[in-house]
Amino acid sequence: MAHTFPSAEWVESLVTILNEDPRYGQVARGWEGDLVFGILPDGATRGAGVGVQHIYLDLWHGKCRKAAYHAAGSADVPSAAFTLSADNSQFLRILAGDLDPMQAMLTRKLQVIGNMGYILRNVHVVLDFVRCCRRVELEPRPAG
Repeated sequence: MAHTFPSAEWVESLVTILNEDPRYGQVARGWEGDLVFGILPDGATRGAGVGVQHIYLDLWHGKCRKAAYHAAGSADVPSAAFTLSADNSQFLRILAGDLDPMQAMLTRKLQVIGNMGYILRNVHVVLDFVRCCRRVELEPRPAG
């Protein structure tokens, strides 16, 4: 079933995929750290905070222990070890395979708050996590 990104349904589907994917479970067996995606509206000024949607994922030893979608304006977004922020279109490019996630981080198309050294030591985990994210079927975007 196709889901809109970002949405609670997209998050639920991702959690199922992460927790049932044996490859991810093996690759991420040493990963310890939760993360928040900050999804900005396309064209929004960074730091304005207006219209920002969030996805929280508690990733621990190859499983997702907890996850939540937070609509724009939500005041209860948890803090996390890592925050990844970008325009919605950049996230969609990563999910479509049109933008390499590590290149996006290094060129600041995807801004990272957290221990970048930990991420760089665990590139294989990051890439397999993104592989799982790409398995969530996305609803087609309207043309234009």
